[in-house]
Parts: sequence; structure tokens; C-alpha cells
Amino acid sequence: MGVPRVWEKMMEKIKEGIAQCGYVRKKLASWAMSVSLEANQNWAIKNEEKPFLFLLADGLVLQKLRAELGFSRCLKFFSGAAPIGSETVEFFLGLNILLYEAYGMSESTGPHFIVVPGCNFKLADIDAEGIGEVCLWGRNIFMGFLNMEDKTREALDEEGWLRSGDLGKVDEDGFLYITGRIKELIITAGGENVPPVPIEDAVKKELPIISNAMLIGDKRKFLSMLLTLKCACNTETMEPTDDLSVEAVEYCQQLGSQATKVTDIIGGKDKEVYQSIQEGIDNVNSRATSNAQRIQKWTVLGKDFSISGGELGPTMKLRRPVVLEMYRKEIESFYTE
Repeated sequence: MGVPRVWEKMMEKIKEGIAQCGYVRKKLASWAMSVSLEANQNWAIKNEEKPFLFLLADGLVLQKLRAELGFSRCLKFFSGAAPIGSETVEFFLGLNILLYEAYGMSESTGPHFIVVPGCNFKLADIDAEGIGEVCLWGRNIFMGFLNMEDKTREALDEEGWLRSGDLGKVDEDGFLYITGRIKELIITAGGENVPPVPIEDAVKKELPIISNAMLIGDKRKFLSMLLTLKCACNTETMEPTDDLSVEAVEYCQQLGSQATKVTDIIGGKDKEVYQSIQEGIDNVNSRATSNAQRIQKWTVLGKDFSISGGELGPTMKLRRPVVLEMYRKEIESFYTE
């Protein structure tokens, strides 16, 4: 069980390890992972039996990889506390590791969103896009906070519906999609509601060199973004260093850049990398549902976010108010230039 950021960091380290292997081992790992991904997707979507080629790839390569990760005896793998990106899920499917995404909260206990009689949910205050607050009801919902009537009234309405604080939408097949948190919702100066997480995830998926992305724009005329680069960590202190990760260095080399450190890039020093980032932002903007959801300005920070730095919480969640305060100068420069 781990939060998405733990799985993402694990994915980065595995990619680094594979990149440092010889040609034959690298090709073998790539082949085995592609076979596993296809077999697992066909099994999940079409209920097809996994072919002999998958059994061969798993036996020759993937079992050894899982053993090196300490997963040889693990039967189930879970991600929780925040949304996990499809790229991460697909990567681990390539290792024959099926990540189950757990959604819930202490106030609702386990049975919700499993087919159990009496566990109901609804969306409240639904907007034009069909997005509303996820509310839960049932015998499994808590009765309130002990000796905290004000907090209890905030959490439960008069009919006993628990307000989760999550925004979500339901598709035609009844699947619930969590789109963000109400308290994280950005409301621009023009009154547009913008959930930041989908845009941030899209940027990170588009640009493999990016470690963290934070969208800015609450009560602002347009959206901007703070970016950090993937870098190596000090193994003793877990502090991010100035050295780019192996994946980031490879990304730079593909662009024709010789950068190996964060300081080689920031401040516009590396034109190739900055141009690539802008192209990635443009690609994300091209899929925006409105002009108000386009990223107009961005900057690359000199250091990655970390728990010790204060930008991330104990579960690796982004502490947005802290980041807003720490990088106030950089943020204000977006809107004063």
C-alpha cells in the first residue's frame, strides 16, 4: 500500500536501473514489459486468457524484477490517498503488478463503492459539466466527531449524507471519476472553476523531465504553473540534489542538450529544454476545454519539492498553501510583468 507519489518514485528508480543495464538486458526487459502490459490490458478489458508468451516473459524476466523490489510474496498492491496517473498504472502492469486504487475516508469505513446493500452515494451541487461533490450515505457512515458539534455539522447534512469534499462525475456505465478536491479548486478572476490536478497530471505525462507541477490562478486573470525537474536525491537525507535523474539526463540528450544538473537548465540557460517544455505546455493547452484553462506562463524552480523542504506532506501530498507562500515572489512575477 502506498500513495501515488511513492509508486511514481519507485517507477523512476526502476527506469533508471533498466537504463543502466547492458543492451541485451535492456531489450529483454523492454520486451517482457510490453508483453505483460498487453496481456494484462486484454485480460482486464476483454477477459482474454494470458498467452504463453506472457508466461514466458514473466518467468524469465518479471519475476526476478519483482523479487528485487521485495514483491515476490505480495499478492495485492494498492494506491490510495490521492489520484494515481494512468502512466504509473500502465508501467506496473508491465511488471505484472496490478495496482488497485483505493478510494475512501475514515468517516465512511470500507464498504462504500463496493456493491453492498445500503451503501449509497450521490453528487451534490452538480455544475454544467456534470461535476459535483461526492456525498456518501449508509449504516457504515460515522455518527460524528466526539464533542465537536460544529465539525460534525460541516461533515454531515440533516439527512446523514457525508460530504466528502471531493469533486467527481459519473459516466454512462456508473463509474465514478474523482476530478479534484473542493478546497483545491481554482476559481479565476473571470469566475471559471478549474480543477488543478488533471492539468498538472497532463503536464507531467507530456514532459517526462518534470517531477512536480503546481497550477496557479485562484482569483487571477490567467493560469500559470510552477515546475520542478526530476533530480537525484541524497540517499541519507532524502534531500533533492542539483544532479538530474538518469531519466532527465536521457531526456536532455534526446533534445541535443548536454545538461546534467538542474542549474544547467534553470533561468533559460538551456534553450533546447525550455523550448521542449513550452511545446509540451502547448500540447496540453490544445486539449483545454476553454481558454480560461490554458497555462499562459510557467517557470522552472531551482529545487524539487520534498518533505524536508516543506512543500510535500508526510504522505507526499502537495502542500499548496505552503508552496504559494514559499514561492510568492516567482508567482507575483507572472502577473506583474
